[in-house]
Amino acid sequence: MRVLFALLLLWGSALASPEVQAAQEALEAWLRGALSPTLEDLLRASPEEAPELLRRYAQFPPPPPGLEVNRKEPRLEGNRVYFPAARGEEVGEVGVVLEGGRAVRVFYRPEGAGPPAYLFTPGAGLGFLLLSLLWAYLLLTPSPFRARFLEALALLRERRGLYLFTNALLYGLFALGALLAYALPGLAGGVQALLGGALEALGLGRAGEAGVFALAGVIFSWNFTQGLFLTGLLPALLLGWPVLLLNALRYLVFGFALSPALLGGVFLLHLPTLLLELQAYILVTFGGLSLLLRVVRGEGYRRGLKDLLLSFYLGAFFLLLAAWYEAFEVGFLL
Repeated sequence: MRVLFALLLLWGSALASPEVQAAQEALEAWLRGALSPTLEDLLRASPEEAPELLRRYAQFPPPPPGLEVNRKEPRLEGNRVYFPAARGEEVGEVGVVLEGGRAVRVFYRPEGAGPPAYLFTPGAGLGFLLLSLLWAYLLLTPSPFRARFLEALALLRERRGLYLFTNALLYGLFALGALLAYALPGLAGGVQALLGGALEALGLGRAGEAGVFALAGVIFSWNFTQGLFLTGLLPALLLGWPVLLLNALRYLVFGFALSPALLGGVFLLHLPTLLLELQAYILVTFGGLSLLLRVVRGEGYRRGLKDLLLSFYLGAFFLLLAAWYEAFEVGFLL
């Protein structure tokens, strides 16, 4: 009975805390539609109004139709309050992010969206550190991992022209997006907020609280699965063109949202992360184009597939380097 009574007291104090009360109020306003601009508002907005509406849309995306929220069981985690929610048979949670006692973001996240919870644990971080050290050891000693790595570098030398073209095109589109942000800083800020809102809704916003090792593991896992594999390798298998078009758009948007016009001096600290991550996606795009050329020249899909897989492997290595630098950047430089 004592334990039960103590738990009830703790639950009652959490419910009565200022953070939970502020989250409750923001939740009610969000569900009423008082916080979220509609898509129609965005389309009808003037150029002067559009950036602020886009930023609000990113911070408070409209609640999905049919959403039911359990307001009686909030869960407080740092500056975030979560409420159990469901849409029909789909379960999830609504998160409210607080700053200075007021809500700055509200979002719905279905169960299973984003990286699995175990990646945010110290044990997973230690495991990723050991995996990284093992990979480094295998690259420095005679092994199949080292042989494939050297074979991938030889492929870049063999197809130097195609590799340089892919770099010039995609890095060039990133630079173009960055320059456009100077002309349209308000709109670029809105796009940046939109990307940040998507990452927060997927649970990546709390990755920085997991420690440097775990943060590196989360970054690598997400970029590898969502970036290099699902939106890199798989479309590249369709003779290269889909991944080229996808990454052309991706680099233009990334440049627009991550321009020095918005980041200021922080851009220089973040530049190594950008160069390494973008190089990984350039490599898988190069692999897809090499596959296309092999097929066009009658050298066979199988030989082109080998080029793609070698490029994919080299891209994964670049993502590993990027993950460790970005984790160090977030943990110690920012």
